[in-house]
Amino acid sequence: MEIEKEVKKMTLGHEFGAGASCLKCKDKCEGFELHFWRKICRNCKCGLMEHDVLMDSEDNKKVGKLFQDTKYTGLIAKLKSDGIPTYQAKMVTISLPSVSSRASSVLPATASSVSPAVAPAGSRQPAGASGGWASTGAGAPVKADKVALAMGLASADTEPVHKDVPMKSVTLEWVPPVERKLAALYIELLPPERRPVAGTEGAAYRRQQMAHQLPEHDQDPSKCHELSPNEVKKMKQFVRKYKDEALGVGDVMLPEDVALVLAGRQTIGGVGGAAVAGGAGGAGGYTAGLEEGPGAAGPGAGAGPAAGGGPWAGGPGVGGPGAGACHHCLNPMRQGEPAVYAERAGYDKLWHPACFVCCTCNELLVDMIYFFKKGKMYCGRHYGDSEKPRCGGCDELIFSNEYTQAEGQNWHLKHFCCFDCDCILAGETYVMENDKPVCQPCYMKNYAVKCSSCQAAVEPDAQRVSHGNHHWHAEPQCFKCVGCSKCLMGQRFMAVQSSLFCSVECKKKTMT
Repeated sequence: MEIEKEVKKMTLGHEFGAGASCLKCKDKCEGFELHFWRKICRNCKCGLMEHDVLMDSEDNKKVGKLFQDTKYTGLIAKLKSDGIPTYQAKMVTISLPSVSSRASSVLPATASSVSPAVAPAGSRQPAGASGGWASTGAGAPVKADKVALAMGLASADTEPVHKDVPMKSVTLEWVPPVERKLAALYIELLPPERRPVAGTEGAAYRRQQMAHQLPEHDQDPSKCHELSPNEVKKMKQFVRKYKDEALGVGDVMLPEDVALVLAGRQTIGGVGGAAVAGGAGGAGGYTAGLEEGPGAAGPGAGAGPAAGGGPWAGGPGVGGPGAGACHHCLNPMRQGEPAVYAERAGYDKLWHPACFVCCTCNELLVDMIYFFKKGKMYCGRHYGDSEKPRCGGCDELIFSNEYTQAEGQNWHLKHFCCFDCDCILAGETYVMENDKPVCQPCYMKNYAVKCSSCQAAVEPDAQRVSHGNHHWHAEPQCFKCVGCSKCLMGQRFMAVQSSLFCSVECKKKTMT
Protein backbone atom coordinates (compact mmCIF):
# COMPACT_ATOMS: atom_id res chain seq x y z
CA MET A 1 0.00 0.00 0.00
CA GLU A 2 2.84 2.39 0.87
CA ILE A 3 4.56 1.75 -2.47
CA GLU A 4 1.32 2.36 -4.37
CA LYS A 5 0.97 5.75 -2.66
CA GLU A 6 4.55 6.58 -3.64
CA VAL A 7 3.79 5.80 -7.29
CA LYS A 8 0.61 7.88 -7.33
CA LYS A 9 2.24 11.04 -5.96
CA MET A 10 5.15 11.05 -8.41
CA THR A 11 5.55 14.40 -10.13
CA LEU A 12 8.39 16.47 -11.51
CA GLY A 13 6.96 19.75 -10.24
CA HIS A 14 6.44 21.53 -13.58
CA GLU A 15 5.50 24.77 -11.84
CA PHE A 16 8.98 25.18 -10.34
CA GLY A 17 11.19 27.64 -12.22
CA ALA A 18 8.57 28.18 -14.93
CA GLY A 19 9.39 31.13 -17.18
CA ALA A 20 12.93 31.71 -15.87
CA SER A 21 15.26 33.15 -18.50
CA CYS A 22 18.09 31.01 -19.88
CA LEU A 23 21.54 32.29 -18.95
CA LYS A 24 23.05 30.42 -21.89
CA CYS A 25 20.55 31.01 -24.72
CA LYS A 26 19.49 34.52 -23.61
CA ASP A 27 16.55 35.77 -25.69
CA LYS A 28 16.49 32.64 -27.86
CA CYS A 29 14.71 30.81 -25.03
CA GLU A 30 11.11 31.78 -24.29
CA GLY A 31 11.58 30.87 -20.64
CA PHE A 32 12.07 27.69 -18.65
CA GLU A 33 9.47 25.00 -19.25
CA LEU A 34 10.32 21.60 -17.82
CA HIS A 35 10.11 18.68 -20.21
CA PHE A 36 7.64 16.05 -19.07
CA TRP A 37 10.30 13.48 -18.21
CA ARG A 38 13.67 14.81 -19.32
CA LYS A 39 15.44 17.07 -16.81
CA ILE A 40 15.70 19.90 -19.36
CA CYS A 41 13.81 22.90 -20.72
CA ARG A 42 11.38 22.07 -23.53
CA ASN A 43 12.17 25.35 -25.29
CA CYS A 44 15.97 25.45 -25.41
CA LYS A 45 17.04 21.97 -24.23
CA CYS A 46 19.24 23.47 -21.48
CA GLY A 47 19.07 22.20 -17.89
CA LEU A 48 17.52 23.94 -14.90
CA MET A 49 20.90 25.19 -13.69
CA GLU A 50 21.40 27.08 -16.96
CA HIS A 51 18.31 29.15 -16.12
CA ASP A 52 17.98 32.04 -13.69
CA VAL A 53 16.29 30.04 -10.94
CA LEU A 54 17.14 30.45 -7.26
CA MET A 55 17.72 26.93 -5.95
CA ASP A 56 18.83 27.52 -2.35
CA SER A 57 15.61 26.40 -0.67
CA GLU A 58 15.23 23.41 -3.01
CA ASP A 59 18.86 22.38 -2.50
CA ASN A 60 18.43 22.60 1.28
CA LYS A 61 15.37 20.36 1.13
CA LYS A 62 17.21 17.90 -1.12
CA VAL A 63 20.21 17.57 1.19
CA GLY A 64 17.89 17.42 4.18
CA LYS A 65 16.12 14.41 2.67
CA LEU A 66 19.46 12.83 1.82
CA PHE A 67 20.55 12.84 5.47
CA GLN A 68 17.14 12.01 6.89
CA ASP A 69 17.23 8.76 8.89
CA THR A 70 21.02 8.84 9.17
CA LYS A 71 23.32 9.59 12.08
CA TYR A 72 24.16 12.99 10.58
CA THR A 73 21.31 14.68 12.40
CA GLY A 74 23.48 17.65 13.27
CA LEU A 75 23.49 18.68 9.61
CA ILE A 76 19.77 19.11 9.18
CA ALA A 77 17.02 21.00 10.96
CA LYS A 78 14.19 19.20 12.69
CA LEU A 79 11.35 17.95 10.55
CA LYS A 80 9.07 20.79 9.60
CA SER A 81 5.29 20.61 9.85
CA ASP A 82 5.13 19.27 6.28
CA GLY A 83 7.51 16.46 7.18
CA ILE A 84 10.39 17.75 5.04
CA PRO A 85 13.76 18.14 6.80
CA THR A 86 15.93 21.08 5.75
CA TYR A 87 19.67 21.51 5.51
CA GLN A 88 21.04 24.89 6.50
CA ALA A 89 24.31 25.72 4.79
CA LYS A 90 26.52 27.65 7.21
CA MET A 91 27.24 31.15 5.87
CA VAL A 92 29.86 33.62 7.10
CA THR A 93 30.36 37.28 6.23
CA ILE A 94 33.93 38.60 6.39
CA SER A 95 35.69 41.82 5.45
CA LEU A 96 38.74 42.18 3.20
CA PRO A 97 41.28 45.02 3.17
CA SER A 98 42.15 46.24 -0.32
CA VAL A 99 45.33 44.90 -1.91
CA SER A 100 46.77 48.26 -2.95
CA SER A 101 46.83 49.72 0.53
CA ARG A 102 47.55 46.61 2.56
CA ALA A 103 51.35 46.62 2.29
CA SER A 104 51.68 50.12 3.71
CA SER A 105 48.91 49.87 6.29
CA VAL A 106 49.74 46.86 8.43
CA LEU A 107 50.72 47.95 11.90
CA PRO A 108 52.85 46.11 14.46
CA ALA A 109 50.92 43.45 16.32
CA THR A 110 49.12 44.94 19.31
CA ALA A 111 46.21 44.07 21.50
CA SER A 112 42.80 44.81 20.09
CA SER A 113 39.24 44.55 21.20
CA VAL A 114 38.06 43.10 17.89
CA SER A 115 37.10 39.43 18.04
CA PRO A 116 39.73 37.09 16.54
CA ALA A 117 37.05 34.73 15.25
CA VAL A 118 37.98 35.42 11.66
CA ALA A 119 38.84 34.01 8.27
CA PRO A 120 42.41 33.47 7.06
CA ALA A 121 44.71 36.20 5.97
CA GLY A 122 47.86 37.96 6.29
CA SER A 123 51.11 36.17 6.77
CA ARG A 124 50.83 33.85 3.75
CA GLN A 125 48.37 34.06 0.88
CA PRO A 126 47.59 31.50 -1.77
CA ALA A 127 47.90 32.27 -5.44
CA GLY A 128 45.04 34.43 -6.62
CA ALA A 129 44.07 35.68 -3.16
CA SER A 130 43.13 39.31 -3.00
CA GLY A 131 44.74 40.62 0.15
CA GLY A 132 44.45 39.19 3.64
CA TRP A 133 41.21 37.86 5.04
CA ALA A 134 39.72 39.67 8.00
CA SER A 135 36.45 39.69 9.88
CA THR A 136 34.29 42.07 11.84
CA GLY A 137 32.74 39.24 13.80
CA ALA A 138 29.32 40.78 13.21
CA GLY A 139 29.48 40.39 9.44
CA ALA A 140 29.17 44.11 8.66
CA PRO A 141 31.59 46.36 6.74
CA VAL A 142 34.40 47.79 8.88
CA LYS A 143 33.98 51.46 9.71
CA ALA A 144 36.85 53.92 9.59
CA ASP A 145 37.09 54.17 13.37
CA LYS A 146 37.41 50.40 13.87
CA VAL A 147 40.47 48.19 13.73
CA ALA A 148 40.18 44.89 11.84
CA LEU A 149 42.41 41.91 12.55
CA ALA A 150 44.20 39.79 10.00
CA MET A 151 45.01 36.29 11.22
CA GLY A 152 48.04 34.22 10.32
CA LEU A 153 47.50 30.71 9.00
CA ALA A 154 49.28 28.76 11.69
CA SER A 155 48.92 30.99 14.72
CA ALA A 156 46.63 33.42 16.47
CA ASP A 157 49.10 36.28 16.12
CA THR A 158 47.31 39.48 15.17
CA GLU A 159 48.15 42.04 12.52
CA PRO A 160 45.86 45.05 13.09
CA VAL A 161 44.96 46.83 9.87
CA HIS A 162 45.03 50.61 9.94
CA LYS A 163 41.65 52.23 10.42
CA ASP A 164 41.95 54.15 7.13
CA VAL A 165 42.36 51.01 5.01
CA PRO A 166 39.28 50.60 2.77
CA MET A 167 37.39 47.40 3.51
CA LYS A 168 34.71 45.42 1.72
CA SER A 169 32.33 42.78 3.02
CA VAL A 170 32.37 39.31 1.46
CA THR A 171 29.83 36.60 2.16
CA LEU A 172 30.77 32.93 1.89
CA GLU A 173 27.69 30.92 0.92
CA TRP A 174 29.03 27.84 2.65
CA VAL A 175 31.76 27.00 5.16
CA PRO A 176 32.38 23.74 7.05
CA PRO A 177 30.36 23.49 10.29
CA VAL A 178 33.36 24.06 12.54
CA GLU A 179 34.61 27.07 14.48
CA ARG A 180 35.12 30.17 12.34
CA LYS A 181 38.87 30.34 12.19
CA LEU A 182 39.25 26.68 11.21
CA ALA A 183 36.49 27.04 8.62
CA ALA A 184 38.20 30.10 7.16
CA LEU A 185 41.55 28.30 6.99
CA TYR A 186 39.81 25.52 5.07
CA ILE A 187 38.29 27.98 2.57
CA GLU A 188 41.64 29.68 1.97
CA LEU A 189 43.19 26.34 0.97
CA LEU A 190 40.66 25.87 -1.84
CA PRO A 191 41.52 27.13 -5.34
CA PRO A 192 40.45 30.81 -5.58
CA GLU A 193 37.95 30.03 -8.34
CA ARG A 194 36.31 27.38 -6.12
CA ARG A 195 35.77 29.48 -2.99
CA PRO A 196 31.99 29.94 -2.51
CA VAL A 197 32.05 33.72 -2.26
CA ALA A 198 28.57 35.08 -2.99
CA GLY A 199 28.26 36.53 -6.47
CA THR A 200 31.42 34.90 -7.82
CA GLU A 201 32.35 31.99 -10.06
CA GLY A 202 33.04 29.90 -6.96
CA ALA A 203 29.50 30.31 -5.61
CA ALA A 204 28.01 29.47 -9.01
CA TYR A 205 30.28 26.41 -9.20
CA ARG A 206 29.03 25.18 -5.83
CA ARG A 207 25.38 25.53 -6.86
CA GLN A 208 26.01 23.74 -10.16
CA GLN A 209 27.83 20.91 -8.42
CA MET A 210 25.02 20.61 -5.87
CA ALA A 211 22.64 19.89 -8.75
CA HIS A 212 25.07 17.68 -10.69
CA GLN A 213 26.62 15.63 -7.89
CA LEU A 214 23.46 15.09 -5.85
CA PRO A 215 20.61 14.60 -8.34
CA GLU A 216 17.37 14.48 -6.41
CA HIS A 217 16.07 11.71 -8.64
CA ASP A 218 18.83 9.44 -7.30
CA GLN A 219 17.34 9.50 -3.79
CA ASP A 220 13.63 10.27 -4.06
CA PRO A 221 11.29 7.98 -6.06
CA SER A 222 8.71 10.78 -6.25
CA LYS A 223 11.14 12.76 -8.44
CA CYS A 224 11.37 9.94 -10.99
CA HIS A 225 9.13 9.32 -13.98
CA GLU A 226 6.60 6.50 -13.93
CA LEU A 227 8.36 3.96 -11.74
CA SER A 228 6.51 0.71 -11.23
CA PRO A 229 5.82 -0.45 -7.64
CA ASN A 230 8.65 -2.96 -7.99
CA GLU A 231 11.05 -0.25 -9.18
CA VAL A 232 10.06 1.99 -6.25
CA LYS A 233 10.80 -0.88 -3.87
CA LYS A 234 14.22 -1.50 -5.44
CA MET A 235 15.08 2.19 -5.35
CA LYS A 236 14.18 2.51 -1.68
CA GLN A 237 16.39 -0.49 -0.90
CA PHE A 238 19.21 1.09 -2.92
CA VAL A 239 18.90 4.41 -1.04
CA ARG A 240 18.77 2.67 2.33
CA LYS A 241 21.88 0.66 1.42
CA TYR A 242 24.02 3.66 0.47
CA LYS A 243 22.88 5.62 3.52
CA ASP A 244 23.99 2.73 5.74
CA GLU A 245 27.16 1.77 3.89
CA ALA A 246 28.54 4.68 1.83
CA LEU A 247 27.15 8.14 2.63
CA GLY A 248 29.24 10.45 4.76
CA VAL A 249 30.35 14.03 5.41
CA GLY A 250 33.95 15.09 5.76
CA ASP A 251 35.37 16.40 9.04
CA VAL A 252 37.69 19.42 9.00
CA MET A 253 40.32 19.10 11.72
CA LEU A 254 43.94 19.89 12.37
CA PRO A 255 46.09 16.75 12.02
CA GLU A 256 47.76 17.49 15.36
CA ASP A 257 44.35 17.41 17.06
CA VAL A 258 43.48 14.11 15.41
CA ALA A 259 46.82 12.71 16.53
CA LEU A 260 45.94 13.57 20.12
CA VAL A 261 42.53 11.98 19.71
CA LEU A 262 44.02 8.78 18.32
CA ALA A 263 46.50 8.80 21.17
CA GLY A 264 43.60 9.03 23.65
CA ARG A 265 44.55 12.46 24.97
CA GLN A 266 41.35 14.30 24.03
CA THR A 267 37.93 13.90 22.46
CA ILE A 268 36.61 15.58 19.33
CA GLY A 269 33.03 15.39 18.11
CA GLY A 270 32.80 14.76 14.36
CA VAL A 271 30.51 16.60 11.99
CA GLY A 272 28.09 13.75 12.08
CA GLY A 273 27.93 13.73 15.84
CA ALA A 274 30.14 10.66 16.25
CA ALA A 275 32.88 11.26 18.80
CA VAL A 276 36.39 10.00 18.23
CA ALA A 277 37.41 9.20 21.75
CA GLY A 278 39.25 6.91 24.08
CA GLY A 279 42.58 5.18 23.86
CA ALA A 280 43.60 2.17 21.81
CA GLY A 281 40.60 -0.03 21.22
CA GLY A 282 38.14 2.61 22.42
CA ALA A 283 37.73 4.52 19.17
CA GLY A 284 35.78 1.94 17.23
CA GLY A 285 38.36 1.56 14.49
CA TYR A 286 39.85 5.04 14.62
CA THR A 287 43.04 3.79 16.30
CA ALA A 288 44.41 2.08 13.20
CA GLY A 289 48.18 1.89 13.36
CA LEU A 290 48.56 2.66 17.06
CA GLU A 291 49.86 -0.83 17.67
CA GLU A 292 52.87 -0.01 15.48
CA GLY A 293 53.93 2.89 17.69
CA PRO A 294 55.40 2.85 21.18
CA GLY A 295 52.00 3.40 22.78
CA ALA A 296 49.11 5.82 22.91
CA ALA A 297 50.97 8.21 25.17
CA GLY A 298 54.42 7.51 23.81
CA PRO A 299 56.79 9.79 21.88
CA GLY A 300 55.49 10.99 18.56
CA ALA A 301 51.84 10.30 19.33
CA GLY A 302 50.93 13.88 18.58
CA ALA A 303 53.24 14.16 15.57
CA GLY A 304 53.29 17.95 16.03
CA PRO A 305 55.53 20.53 17.68
CA ALA A 306 54.23 19.77 21.14
CA ALA A 307 54.75 16.06 20.63
CA GLY A 308 58.08 16.25 18.92
CA GLY A 309 56.81 15.33 15.46
CA GLY A 310 57.67 16.80 12.07
CA PRO A 311 55.58 18.76 9.58
CA TRP A 312 52.85 16.13 9.42
CA ALA A 313 54.70 13.37 7.66
CA GLY A 314 53.25 10.99 10.24
CA GLY A 315 54.61 10.17 13.67
CA PRO A 316 55.46 6.61 14.69
CA GLY A 317 52.31 6.35 16.78
CA VAL A 318 49.83 7.86 14.32
CA GLY A 319 48.75 5.41 11.69
CA GLY A 320 52.20 4.25 10.72
CA PRO A 321 54.47 5.69 8.01
CA GLY A 322 52.91 8.33 5.82
CA ALA A 323 49.78 8.78 7.95
CA GLY A 324 50.13 12.55 7.54
CA ALA A 325 50.31 12.44 3.76
CA CYS A 326 47.30 13.40 1.66
CA HIS A 327 45.50 10.28 0.52
CA HIS A 328 44.91 11.86 -2.92
CA CYS A 329 48.14 13.62 -3.92
CA LEU A 330 50.43 11.78 -1.45
CA ASN A 331 52.11 15.06 -0.44
CA PRO A 332 52.52 15.76 3.30
CA MET A 333 50.29 18.17 5.17
CA ARG A 334 51.72 21.48 6.30
CA GLN A 335 51.88 22.19 9.99
CA GLY A 336 48.93 24.22 11.21
CA GLU A 337 46.79 23.63 8.11
CA PRO A 338 43.45 21.83 8.45
CA ALA A 339 42.83 18.53 6.71
CA VAL A 340 39.66 16.73 5.68
CA TYR A 341 38.92 13.36 7.27
CA ALA A 342 36.27 10.84 6.27
CA GLU A 343 34.93 8.60 9.00
CA ARG A 344 34.13 5.75 6.61
CA ALA A 345 37.71 5.76 5.30
CA GLY A 346 39.18 5.79 8.80
CA TYR A 347 40.95 8.58 10.62
CA ASP A 348 44.35 7.27 9.56
CA LYS A 349 43.64 8.88 6.15
CA LEU A 350 43.40 12.59 5.40
CA TRP A 351 43.07 14.93 2.44
CA HIS A 352 44.09 18.47 1.60
CA PRO A 353 40.89 20.56 1.28
CA ALA A 354 41.51 20.94 -2.47
CA CYS A 355 42.15 17.18 -2.82
CA PHE A 356 38.87 15.95 -1.33
CA VAL A 357 37.41 15.15 -4.74
CA CYS A 358 35.37 12.51 -6.57
CA CYS A 359 37.55 9.75 -8.02
CA THR A 360 35.55 9.81 -11.27
CA CYS A 361 34.98 13.49 -12.14
CA ASN A 362 37.82 14.87 -9.98
CA GLU A 363 35.55 17.71 -8.81
CA LEU A 364 35.47 18.98 -5.23
CA LEU A 365 32.90 17.02 -3.25
CA VAL A 366 30.19 19.62 -2.76
CA ASP A 367 29.81 20.57 0.92
CA MET A 368 32.18 17.64 1.63
CA ILE A 369 29.34 15.14 1.06
CA TYR A 370 30.92 11.88 -0.07
CA PHE A 371 30.07 8.27 -0.91
CA PHE A 372 32.81 5.81 0.06
CA LYS A 373 33.21 2.52 -1.77
CA LYS A 374 36.12 0.09 -1.95
CA GLY A 375 38.67 2.63 -0.80
CA LYS A 376 37.51 5.39 -3.17
CA MET A 377 35.59 8.64 -2.75
CA TYR A 378 32.66 9.33 -5.07
CA CYS A 379 30.21 12.14 -5.51
CA GLY A 380 26.57 11.03 -5.36
CA ARG A 381 26.13 10.92 -9.14
CA HIS A 382 29.15 8.76 -9.86
CA TYR A 383 28.53 6.48 -6.90
CA GLY A 384 25.11 5.83 -8.41
CA ASP A 385 26.71 5.21 -11.81
CA SER A 386 29.06 2.66 -10.23
CA GLU A 387 26.09 0.72 -8.86
CA LYS A 388 23.35 1.05 -11.47
CA PRO A 389 23.03 1.90 -15.19
CA ARG A 390 21.84 5.47 -15.81
CA CYS A 391 19.36 6.34 -18.56
CA GLY A 392 20.77 8.64 -21.22
CA GLY A 393 17.30 10.11 -21.75
CA CYS A 394 15.87 10.94 -18.32
CA ASP A 395 19.17 10.88 -16.37
CA GLU A 396 17.64 8.52 -13.80
CA LEU A 397 19.17 5.33 -12.49
CA ILE A 398 17.57 2.26 -14.04
CA PHE A 399 15.89 -0.15 -11.62
CA SER A 400 14.07 -2.13 -14.31
CA ASN A 401 15.37 -5.53 -15.39
CA GLU A 402 14.85 -4.57 -19.02
CA TYR A 403 16.69 -1.70 -20.70
CA THR A 404 18.58 -1.12 -23.90
CA GLN A 405 22.12 -0.09 -24.74
CA ALA A 406 22.91 2.15 -27.70
CA GLU A 407 25.63 4.62 -28.62
CA GLY A 408 27.65 3.71 -25.53
CA GLN A 409 24.81 4.59 -23.15
CA ASN A 410 22.01 2.84 -21.29
CA TRP A 411 18.36 3.73 -21.85
CA HIS A 412 14.97 2.92 -20.43
CA LEU A 413 13.15 1.14 -23.26
CA LYS A 414 10.60 3.94 -23.54
CA HIS A 415 13.27 6.68 -23.37
CA PHE A 416 15.35 5.77 -26.40
CA CYS A 417 13.49 8.28 -28.51
CA CYS A 418 14.07 11.38 -30.60
CA PHE A 419 15.54 14.23 -28.57
CA ASP A 420 13.38 16.72 -30.50
CA CYS A 421 9.95 15.12 -30.99
CA ASP A 422 10.10 12.20 -28.49
CA CYS A 423 9.07 9.58 -31.07
CA ILE A 424 10.25 6.05 -30.17
CA LEU A 425 13.35 5.09 -32.18
CA ALA A 426 13.20 1.30 -31.78
CA GLY A 427 13.61 -0.10 -35.29
CA GLU A 428 13.80 3.38 -36.81
CA THR A 429 16.63 5.27 -38.53
CA TYR A 430 18.17 7.90 -36.28
CA VAL A 431 21.14 10.26 -36.23
CA MET A 432 23.31 11.14 -33.23
CA GLU A 433 23.44 14.92 -33.00
CA ASN A 434 25.45 16.40 -30.10
CA ASP A 435 25.44 12.93 -28.49
CA LYS A 436 21.62 12.85 -28.60
CA PRO A 437 19.52 10.56 -30.84
CA VAL A 438 17.37 12.39 -33.39
CA CYS A 439 14.90 10.84 -35.83
CA GLN A 440 15.54 11.38 -39.55
CA PRO A 441 12.64 13.83 -40.13
CA CYS A 442 13.77 16.03 -37.22
CA TYR A 443 17.36 15.82 -38.42
CA MET A 444 16.38 16.97 -41.92
CA LYS A 445 14.31 19.81 -40.48
CA ASN A 446 16.60 21.09 -37.72
CA TYR A 447 20.18 19.91 -38.28
CA ALA A 448 20.86 18.92 -41.88
CA VAL A 449 23.19 21.14 -43.93
CA LYS A 450 21.99 22.53 -47.27
CA CYS A 451 23.65 21.77 -50.56
CA SER A 452 25.18 24.99 -51.93
CA SER A 453 24.21 23.90 -55.44
CA CYS A 454 20.61 22.64 -55.30
CA GLN A 455 19.76 24.21 -51.90
CA ALA A 456 18.16 20.97 -50.71
CA ALA A 457 18.97 19.46 -47.32
CA VAL A 458 21.64 16.76 -47.40
CA GLU A 459 20.35 13.44 -46.05
CA PRO A 460 22.35 11.99 -43.14
CA ASP A 461 23.32 8.88 -45.11
CA ALA A 462 24.09 10.73 -48.36
CA GLN A 463 27.66 11.29 -49.51
CA ARG A 464 28.67 14.92 -49.52
CA VAL A 465 31.67 17.16 -50.14
CA SER A 466 32.46 19.97 -47.70
CA HIS A 467 34.75 22.96 -48.09
CA GLY A 468 34.80 25.37 -45.19
CA ASN A 469 31.18 26.17 -44.30
CA HIS A 470 29.85 25.06 -47.67
CA HIS A 471 28.54 21.63 -48.60
CA TRP A 472 27.47 19.82 -51.79
CA HIS A 473 25.85 16.52 -52.63
CA ALA A 474 28.62 14.24 -53.94
CA GLU A 475 26.70 13.91 -57.21
CA PRO A 476 27.55 15.13 -60.78
CA GLN A 477 24.50 17.38 -60.88
CA CYS A 478 25.59 19.27 -57.70
CA PHE A 479 29.37 19.03 -57.42
CA LYS A 480 30.23 20.66 -60.73
CA CYS A 481 31.88 23.73 -62.24
CA VAL A 482 29.46 26.67 -62.36
CA GLY A 483 31.15 27.87 -65.54
CA CYS A 484 31.17 24.81 -67.80
CA SER A 485 29.14 22.30 -65.70
CA LYS A 486 32.05 19.84 -65.69
CA CYS A 487 31.72 17.20 -62.95
CA LEU A 488 34.43 17.83 -60.36
CA MET A 489 34.27 14.50 -58.53
CA GLY A 490 37.87 13.32 -58.23
CA GLN A 491 39.12 16.46 -60.03
CA ARG A 492 41.01 19.55 -58.97
CA PHE A 493 38.75 22.52 -58.31
CA MET A 494 38.69 26.09 -57.08
CA ALA A 495 36.08 27.34 -54.59
CA VAL A 496 35.00 30.96 -54.32
CA GLN A 497 32.57 30.96 -51.41
CA SER A 498 29.79 28.59 -52.58
CA SER A 499 30.84 28.57 -56.27
CA LEU A 500 33.04 25.83 -57.75
CA PHE A 501 35.32 26.19 -60.78
CA CYS A 502 37.35 23.69 -62.74
CA SER A 503 40.03 26.22 -63.80
CA VAL A 504 41.17 29.83 -63.60
CA GLU A 505 39.79 30.37 -67.11
CA CYS A 506 36.27 29.31 -66.09
CA LYS A 507 36.48 31.51 -63.07
CA LYS A 508 37.49 34.54 -65.13
CA LYS A 509 34.74 33.95 -67.69
CA THR A 510 32.08 33.55 -65.02
CA MET A 511 33.18 36.23 -62.57
CA THR A 512 33.72 38.97 -65.17
